[in-house]
Amino acid sequence: MPAATRTYWLTSACRIRRQDQSLVIERESGDKVHVPVTDVRDIVAVQPVDINTAVASPLNRHRVSVHLLGHYGDYVGSLLTSETSVSGETVLAQARLVTDPAASLRVARDLVVATAFNVRRVIDRDLLAAPYATVKESAAKATSAAQLMGAEGTFRRSAWEMLDTRLPDWLQLGGRSRRPPSNAGNAFISYVNGIVYARVLTAVRLTPLHSGLAFLHSTMERQRHSLVLDLAEVFKPLFAERLLLRLAGRNQLKPEHFDSDVNQAMLSETGRRFVVQTVRDELGTTVQHRSLGRKVAYDELLYLEALRLARHCLEGEPYKPFRIWW
Repeated sequence: MPAATRTYWLTSACRIRRQDQSLVIERESGDKVHVPVTDVRDIVAVQPVDINTAVASPLNRHRVSVHLLGHYGDYVGSLLTSETSVSGETVLAQARLVTDPAASLRVARDLVVATAFNVRRVIDRDLLAAPYATVKESAAKATSAAQLMGAEGTFRRSAWEMLDTRLPDWLQLGGRSRRPPSNAGNAFISYVNGIVYARVLTAVRLTPLHSGLAFLHSTMERQRHSLVLDLAEVFKPLFAERLLLRLAGRNQLKPEHFDSDVNQAMLSETGRRFVVQTVRDELGTTVQHRSLGRKVAYDELLYLEALRLARHCLEGEPYKPFRIWW
């Protein structure tokens, strides 16, 4: 992942315009920030942003994508550059794997089990031991991606029930709900998951992989990138459930961080700023990588995961999905 560039997070409504080879970010307050376009890896906008065609040219030339998140943290879409790192040879190899029932199912099965492992690691290793054993057994017997997703859904329901026992009443999920989230806990999970999806999309587009050819999720997805959905699954527990437990345990997440109504909730403007900053800090956290022998940021783990899958497609190198080891 390019070290000289970084992600810019737009947490307030603004306009982006061009001035020479710089981007000028103008906020409603009148503040202006000048950013050299060469300093930007990608942009994540969690509030309304205006972009004109004059800006599109330098963004495209320097391969800067803009990811847009909605009020509930759901992924709205992206302004993606026309040039990508996609390799025809890799895409053909990826397509062969995806269309090979046995090979595709093997990758999908590993993704489901790794995701369950990470959820258990984050929430409670002992109390989720039995559901984890069940999902592994079900995954081993599954003969289709649909069956795998069903097994994962069953495990997730057990995990969310266990998660609620560790949360204050006002943050409990009471079952997973989306679009809109029904309560504060679901609003937090959805928002962080949306950010994770956007970060994984950036990581995948830095590799030769095609984002539309997936192993677990349907390649018929038209509004989202199927492969990104696959890879995001294993990282969601590292950020969403893990941060929810941490912030709740430290009493850092407050009711005023949410705007709640009957059967729906969303992060308030203050809440969005707080959550985005928390996730940004977490993405910058480093851990000693067991294979590379050096420290890597959580953000780089997403890129390394996509690279591992690319090597599996192109070189047949065994693919073992990310599992939290610390």
